[in-house]
Amino acid sequence: MAIDFPLLVVGLALLVWSADQFVLGASRLATLVSLPPIVIGAVVMGFGTSAPEMLVSALAAAGGDRDLGVGNIIGSNVANLSVVLFTAGFVATMSIPKSVITREGPLAIASSLLLSAFILDGSIARWQGAVLVVVLVVVIVYLIKSGQADVADVIDTTDPAEMSSPRETGRTVVGLVGTVGGAQMVVWSATDIAEEFGVSGGLIGFTLVALGTSLPELVTTVASARRGETDLIVGNLFGSNIFNALAVGGALGLVGPGSIDDPSLTDWGIAIMMVVTLGAFAMAIVGRNLNRIEGIVLVAAYVGATALLASLAADPDELEDDASSVPVELDAPTRQGAVAPPI
Repeated sequence: MAIDFPLLVVGLALLVWSADQFVLGASRLATLVSLPPIVIGAVVMGFGTSAPEMLVSALAAAGGDRDLGVGNIIGSNVANLSVVLFTAGFVATMSIPKSVITREGPLAIASSLLLSAFILDGSIARWQGAVLVVVLVVVIVYLIKSGQADVADVIDTTDPAEMSSPRETGRTVVGLVGTVGGAQMVVWSATDIAEEFGVSGGLIGFTLVALGTSLPELVTTVASARRGETDLIVGNLFGSNIFNALAVGGALGLVGPGSIDDPSLTDWGIAIMMVVTLGAFAMAIVGRNLNRIEGIVLVAAYVGATALLASLAADPDELEDDASSVPVELDAPTRQGAVAPPI
């Protein structure tokens, strides 16, 4: 137990740094081979920023801990549209571009609804993971066709003449290996912590792991807000939720289909994700900007959601063990060694 928390911190730190290097290296390699900026933005950057959530959830599901994987998806989506927006809202008031209202917002809502419908019965099947991946491909094609002007601004602007293929290849490989290693450390330590404290992996996934895997979005969002580049922040966060629901959910279903044992995830967790997603979208529609007050409302929703899940997420296995440990008093005539009276 003493090493689990340090291992979790190291794993999350390695995950964040490695994912950043992977995204940077992959996007620069895509530039060197002359891929269109829209493909880099919609595909390379989209998959790259979801890499921490995808690997953590897939590895957890492959190891049989689907609660941790699903909790990570739901928690990351809630954190993106509450904690991350709250933090950015304290740095600058964020304007809402039209694309959020017409494209990213509705797609994020639809993606979250589809994932919710699949896991509502307390399980996820391999065919459902495949459907999520197919829908993801359709969404990517749509984003490529409709979002060329938007994503070009978020691509790395380093002059290709200053880039080196061997260096960027090495950066990408190191980033990928580090992301995989960091994800595995997070899964191991988070699972041990959940077992030690007698809570479900779903709660750990929703809180510690989800916040850790959302750090790349938090760092880039705050940096963009400080530079005054707020137009794309909200759209990028909704976009991240699209990839989490479809890419990460699809990977979880394909790699580790089966039951989800924490009922708090499949009822309250789903409800919280949809309320926060719809709430953030409603704020975007009504005010066409997000400020500090609205950010406080969103982060208050996150704190309340965490407290609610913590109260519901007692480990069912521990409850069963406690019940089985209570001695059962037998009636005197039926105890071992006692002679039953003649009939």
